[in-house]
Amino acid sequence: MVSDLFIQELKQYSDIERIVSGYVALKKKGRYLAGLCPFHSEKSPSFYVYPQTQSFYCFGCGAGGDVITFIRRIENLDYMEAVHFLAEKCGMTVPEDEKADALGMQRKRVLEINREAAHFFHDQLMSENGRQAYGYLMRRGRDRKTIRHFGLGYAPNEWHALTDHLKSKGFSEQDMVAANVAVMGKQGGAYDRFRNRVMFPIIDLRGNVVAFGGRALDDQGAKYLNSSDTPVFKKSKNLFALNFAKTSKLPGLILAEGYMDVIAIHQAGFDNAVATLGTALTEEQARLISQYTDKVILAYDSDGPGQAATKRAINIFDEVGVKVSVLSMTGAKDPDEFIQKYGRERFAMLLDGSRNAVEFELGKLRSKFDTQTADGKVGFLKDACKLFAGIRNPVEREVYVTQVANELEISPQAINAQIQSLDKREQYKERRRQKADTNIYIGQMAAAKNDLQRRANLRYAMAEEGLLYCLMKNPNVFKEVYANLKEQDFVTDINRELYSAFAKRLEAGQSIEMIELSSELSPEAMSRVSAIMATAPSQRCDEAALQDYMTILAEHRNVKTKEQVAQMDDNALDAYVKQLAAKKNRRS
Repeated sequence: MVSDLFIQELKQYSDIERIVSGYVALKKKGRYLAGLCPFHSEKSPSFYVYPQTQSFYCFGCGAGGDVITFIRRIENLDYMEAVHFLAEKCGMTVPEDEKADALGMQRKRVLEINREAAHFFHDQLMSENGRQAYGYLMRRGRDRKTIRHFGLGYAPNEWHALTDHLKSKGFSEQDMVAANVAVMGKQGGAYDRFRNRVMFPIIDLRGNVVAFGGRALDDQGAKYLNSSDTPVFKKSKNLFALNFAKTSKLPGLILAEGYMDVIAIHQAGFDNAVATLGTALTEEQARLISQYTDKVILAYDSDGPGQAATKRAINIFDEVGVKVSVLSMTGAKDPDEFIQKYGRERFAMLLDGSRNAVEFELGKLRSKFDTQTADGKVGFLKDACKLFAGIRNPVEREVYVTQVANELEISPQAINAQIQSLDKREQYKERRRQKADTNIYIGQMAAAKNDLQRRANLRYAMAEEGLLYCLMKNPNVFKEVYANLKEQDFVTDINRELYSAFAKRLEAGQSIEMIELSSELSPEAMSRVSAIMATAPSQRCDEAALQDYMTILAEHRNVKTKEQVAQMDDNALDAYVKQLAAKKNRRS
């Protein structure tokens, strides 16, 4: 087997949509992709690809899993053969011996260098040497607690401050360059990449420092300098502060443009803010966000580029099924300035009053067309009808149609007629998609249609699957779950196998992402995992649901087999019957 680090890198370069589309003609269906299943004969598509979870599932035959499982099935390969197959497609080399794997060792060294560099930068900020940088943060309204929380630092205005420090810790110049904290000079010898900058460590979901952002304190070089991609970091697939925001109790996520905006929003008490890393929002980042929420508030700058980025982000989030609302800031160019000028309470009001994507687009159209003229009114309505045609909820659509009709003093029927001519084909596609989706329920799981054990214990099996789904969505609840339920409490064999595999990895501090599970589970077990994730719309994943699942499984401890009942004496049998009657009364 190969290391989790290598598998994670393989995942980054083996996007399931790209790999599967080489075998199956895929078409978008909302936030998913669908096509004819390559594993059984069918005329209507029942094979789905889920970019958000990098998985696939067929509602016809029950085949499912991650990208490695797909290659195993389609190419008839074992696990390691499939890994080699994918690695070759991505131009990667699979380490034959993990201990001797230079690439794996380099990743480990890069993470160690990043951790040491983060400590160095923070210590420098808190020292006399970092007085200017510390003063800058104080003037920007950051406090000492926030500085510690985010691990902010200072890169000294020297050429070899960090490199000398890292050499004293035993790191080589080659490793420093690989970590992108140093640059190799033309005459040889490495020098510090970040100099005279406030430093923002970028931390992944596992708590590793994977990269840095640096804000210049002078006019030398770019205002912001960010780490380039390294063996442990790909900027298009990471988000600043998601390691904090993923555990926030606040609804949804706030997406801002920069580090300082996010830090200001967190300091104001809204710990659900994240930012992209010096790039415009990417599809990968949107998919990552969709794994944690289906609602995002865009808090981009109010200038021209910020508004253009807002429109682009709305379109990207629409593709992955995330609903968007937009902050409308006046009197400030960004959230940081707004909070400093008007305070936390006003910003909270701003969040509550954020406009949804439709209102944002209508506002843009109003600024584009002069609706006091006939040509302007026609142009506005033409674009507005295209916008309304994309609204699937008929009530929401009617609200906006009525609003615009009243605003322009025209008949709502005229607007609706134009919309109907635009979206008749889309409505037809939507009806077909909804018809297909009506079969997506946990009780009709294709992967389990021949599972007699599951059918005989459906109530318990569904509780098991709900619990497994909760663990995959939020591994942080594992300790609570495992304190109440052990493997023997699971009723069905396949779900017990999955729970045991989950528990083994989580106890070891390892991830239970699908691509990492595929090294330990059979393709059949991976199909069940994929089925559980694919049928997630019928599952709840809140604290109350988790307690319900655990309560149902705990009940089974008291269920007796026919053989056990036959061996009871009269008193024991009478007590057991009363227990069953009491349970039935509680349910009714």
